[in-house]
Amino acid sequence: MNRIEQIIGEIEEYIEDCKPSTFSSTKIIVQKEELSEKLVELRMSIPDEVRQCQKIISNQTAIMTDAKTKADAMIAEANKMTSQLVDEHEIMQRAYATANKLVEDARAQAQSIVENATYEANGIKLGSIRYTDDMLKSLQTIISHTVTESQSRFENLQASLKSSYDIVSSNRQELAQGMAAQDNGPELPSQN
Repeated sequence: MNRIEQIIGEIEEYIEDCKPSTFSSTKIIVQKEELSEKLVELRMSIPDEVRQCQKIISNQTAIMTDAKTKADAMIAEANKMTSQLVDEHEIMQRAYATANKLVEDARAQAQSIVENATYEANGIKLGSIRYTDDMLKSLQTIISHTVTESQSRFENLQASLKSSYDIVSSNRQELAQGMAAQDNGPELPSQN
């Protein structure tokens, strides 16, 4: 279990232990500082996950820079060879053909390297987005479950309190009737 999931679990436990708000079946009373500390800790853990994703994405830049450097080196080498092969007409013709082929090959190879690097970087980026979405989906499920469970517990408590209230009210009515019967009891004989 990674640190983010552990903190989410701690927040879930904290919410379950909170008391329900008076006269509300959907609200609870939380200690602001305690919940804020958990959220700060969660916020501090998320950047570690994001930094890992950014490191992967930054490799894309390194791969593309390396590809451009190699392509530039190949082009420079081709240009160097071109200038060395201009002594005679026949040599010059071959030099141009060779240089053009080298430049064309270098460009094709550079394009291939850049395309592959872009494809890999896009795959890594998509994987990072999916991972983040999975983490958020998990968090959403946990919070939804916690809210439903807390609401159910509160409704059970409310039903129990209503039942107790009805019993107390009924008992008071019986007492009131008994007291009324005592007040209207048999009259005492007159003393004549």
